[in-house]
Amino acid sequence: MASVQVASTILLAILFAFLASCEASGNQYKDGEKVTVYVNKVGPYFNPHETYHYYQLPVCRPEKVETRSLTLGEILDGDRMAVSLYDVKFKENELNKELCIVTLKDADLKQIKEAIEDLYYFEFVMDNIPLRGFVGHFEEGGFIPHTHKLFLWHHHTFYIEYNKDQIVYANITTRDRMPLNLDDVVAPLEVQFTYSVVWQETKMAYNQRHLRLLKSSSFFPRTLEVHWLSIINSMVLVFLLLGFVLIILMRVLKNDFARYNLDDDDTDEMDQEENGWKIIHTDVFRFPPQRSLLCAMLGVGSQFLTLATAIIIMALLGMFNVHKHGSMNTAAILLYALTSCVSGYVSSTFYKKLGGENWVWNIVLTSSLFTVPFFLIWSVVNSVAWYNDSTQALPFTTILLLLCIWILVGYPLTVTGGIFGKNMSDSFDAPCRTKNIAREIPSVPWFRSGLMHCLVGGFLPFSAISVELYYIFATVWGREMYTLYGILFVVYGILLSVTACISVALTYFQLSNEDYRWWWRSIFSAGSTGIFVFIYAIFYFVKRSSMTGILQTVEFFGFTFLACYVFFLMLGTVSFFASLKFIRYIYRNLKMD
Repeated sequence: MASVQVASTILLAILFAFLASCEASGNQYKDGEKVTVYVNKVGPYFNPHETYHYYQLPVCRPEKVETRSLTLGEILDGDRMAVSLYDVKFKENELNKELCIVTLKDADLKQIKEAIEDLYYFEFVMDNIPLRGFVGHFEEGGFIPHTHKLFLWHHHTFYIEYNKDQIVYANITTRDRMPLNLDDVVAPLEVQFTYSVVWQETKMAYNQRHLRLLKSSSFFPRTLEVHWLSIINSMVLVFLLLGFVLIILMRVLKNDFARYNLDDDDTDEMDQEENGWKIIHTDVFRFPPQRSLLCAMLGVGSQFLTLATAIIIMALLGMFNVHKHGSMNTAAILLYALTSCVSGYVSSTFYKKLGGENWVWNIVLTSSLFTVPFFLIWSVVNSVAWYNDSTQALPFTTILLLLCIWILVGYPLTVTGGIFGKNMSDSFDAPCRTKNIAREIPSVPWFRSGLMHCLVGGFLPFSAISVELYYIFATVWGREMYTLYGILFVVYGILLSVTACISVALTYFQLSNEDYRWWWRSIFSAGSTGIFVFIYAIFYFVKRSSMTGILQTVEFFGFTFLACYVFFLMLGTVSFFASLKFIRYIYRNLKMD
């Protein structure tokens, strides 16, 4: 399994390194050559995933809209770029040049006022650099009398920095001229849109322009700082927890081995009082029900572990250019398709170890365990976006492309991995023989029940990532630009370590209660972390964000549910294999009668 994961990661890393090298040179311009400015999207500032095409507003637009060819990642990110009327030429300044005159009718005036009240922002793109500004602004104040004034920004100024024949940085501002007051105006209203262009030379090299973008004052607020203090605090707590668990387990196991592995002369006195995890050695490796589903979950969980590890490593290597829209989305799609072999291999390997015979059904279940819930939720989200005429609704051609990627790459690789796993798998090789008749399981107090195991096993891993979780949500569902991938890698390692150790501890407590049904509980105990993440998502949506509207709400909870489901599969897989390794160890070192 590890060799398949490493091979998939290396293959995709080579692919993206090649693509990055192709983009390193950048665009080169001659003096006076036209620099195309693309209009992209607009939307409410506090609803980052509620976006619409810029030309849906009553603004300057060409008679024939010419769209730009977009990558898969850009389309998934809601980009819909089209050529604008701005006539920007390399190194040529412009001052108050007319763009067009728009006559606003009643419906247009109402639409532009609603956009200003909803804090609509716009996004342009110049040489792969995003330029953002507000459509207008409103002033509200007073109690008696109450004032409510709306203003439209109808002048844009482009500030562009260049080095020799390449653009290094660009920005846009709307405050160089007074806005148009929309109070007490009646339709039809003629609005003249103008723009200015200011070129400035810089010594910064083109290959360092991403640093200029990160360090510059951004349209969106920047609150993501290197929060080492919080991370160190989490690491200290985690290491104390891990040390506590490991030391306690080592001491307890040492005593258990000393008590259970007595000489023959002393075993007669222990026979009448034998209890604990030794007494269930003939049942602990009894195969669980729903083996095919269990193996499919382990396969898909292993696939997402590979995908997450590869994404973080690629981010650490700087493969995701901040100027390239949707590069991480593209990587995730391709990596999911290429790592489908991992899910097929792990699922089939373990399914054969457990004596499974319906191999075809196991492959079908593995391939659909994530894709079917994803398709159902995506269908609802995409339908709502389509109904609201949002750019978040995927075009039909993109849907066909994604379907082809899964049919032609993802599913065949799942089958291929399943074939290799089935043919290369050996027997389960349990250290203990299993009796035909299952042992009766004694009752336990409520604080030792499976529900309490799930609460403890889910809360502790969640506490290890709770600090970083805010920054991730602020990036995905906010306006932040996440660049702290080194910290994310550390937190990711802490999460997996805590999950494995807590799983081992909970499994030991379960076996000590003479309950041998550890297979499914090991998955649900750590997999319940996804429930805590979803509860935190509700808290973030209500208390930490200003998101509103049916479209943004459906997108948030739909895709957050999928992310929590992925958390469940990933951590459940880690928990299961850690428990299996631990159980094999203790029963292999146990002296049998």
